[in-house]
Amino acid sequence: MDAYLEEELIDLFTYCTQKPDASDLELKKKRIEEIGKELYADGGSDAMQNMFYSVDLRIKEEIGKDLKSYRSLWNGITEDWKY
Repeated sequence: MDAYLEEELIDLFTYCTQKPDASDLELKKKRIEEIGKELYADGGSDAMQNMFYSVDLRIKEEIGKDLKSYRSLWNGITEDWKY
């Protein structure tokens, strides 16, 4: 399941970073939040951290974008995630 979520996150983050003015951007961000909740439910904050950093590295390599500004989308899921 994590592989599917990773690919979905890559698609979502790529879309968000390349189309910051898109009309459906909030829907994409909402799905990113939902995936964070799914990851936390399945593996806790470690799963969230591992997935985010894996996706962040891949996005940096593939399209040269930084995801740091999107880390806050997962704030509130757990006390361990504060960005």
